[in-house]
Amino acid sequence: MRVRKAVFPAAGLGTRFLPATKAQPKEMLPIVDKPIIQYVVEEAVQSGIQDVIIVTGRGKNAIEDHFDRSLELEAALMEKGKTDLVDQIQEISSLVSVCYIRQKEPLGLGHAILVTRNLVGDEPFAVFLGDDIIDSQVPCMAQMMQVFEQYGDAVIAVQEVPRPEVRHYGVIDGVKVSDRVFEIKDMVEKPNPEEAPSNLAIIGRYILPPSIFALLEETPPDAGGEIQLTNALRALLKHRPVYGYQFEGKRYDAGNKLGFLKATVEFALKRPDLAKEFSEYLRSLKIFEAGSDPH
Repeated sequence: MRVRKAVFPAAGLGTRFLPATKAQPKEMLPIVDKPIIQYVVEEAVQSGIQDVIIVTGRGKNAIEDHFDRSLELEAALMEKGKTDLVDQIQEISSLVSVCYIRQKEPLGLGHAILVTRNLVGDEPFAVFLGDDIIDSQVPCMAQMMQVFEQYGDAVIAVQEVPRPEVRHYGVIDGVKVSDRVFEIKDMVEKPNPEEAPSNLAIIGRYILPPSIFALLEETPPDAGGEIQLTNALRALLKHRPVYGYQFEGKRYDAGNKLGFLKATVEFALKRPDLAKEFSEYLRSLKIFEAGSDPH
């Protein structure tokens, strides 16, 4: 069955970006001139997703406004003759069909997915975590859909990370079954590097079967009171295969400050309207010369 729907959990408090996120959603922080969530929604659209379900919480109205039309802004821009900007903002509102549902309590990623059950229905669906921006020639989710079409079971994006960093991720224990594809035997959440079964870390892209909802319902909260998706996926492993796919592309962790800054710099350097002047500015700082101290 074709994957038509995608879930975007976006109800988190964004505490790692305070005070910037005190009054605006973390998902709306701009990388150059485009909010984080738009990059991820565009990946979904480019992968063939038809319906987007965004899970929001209190204070997230800006996300809804961003993907809606702003007739007053369009009129003001038209009056000033800025038709190119009108085209840009109209394109955002016509990207894809978007609906919203509230996660009323911060009960974890698994719970955020569970609240979309009635909207997803009885069909496989994609999950995108907005912290992960993946720059690739073929959209990451489109790559995963090809794996799903071949194997017909859940697919999780994975990426090799330096072994000392596995303590920050969920990590798979898997057997390679084809190029870039692993059949997962187990998943370990934030293991000690010495005990980790691999250095293949789970990244924020999933294709899940509808049966995951029943498993999420049965998943007990962890010590912090949250329902973890990883625990439901481990339960799924008892019934169906789950595959890890080592995607092609560069992933930016826009959920932390350093990753956000790296994405901002590298995406700016890809822009024809900014690359030349921006690269000249970076060189003028002389902080990259051998032996220089950026402090």
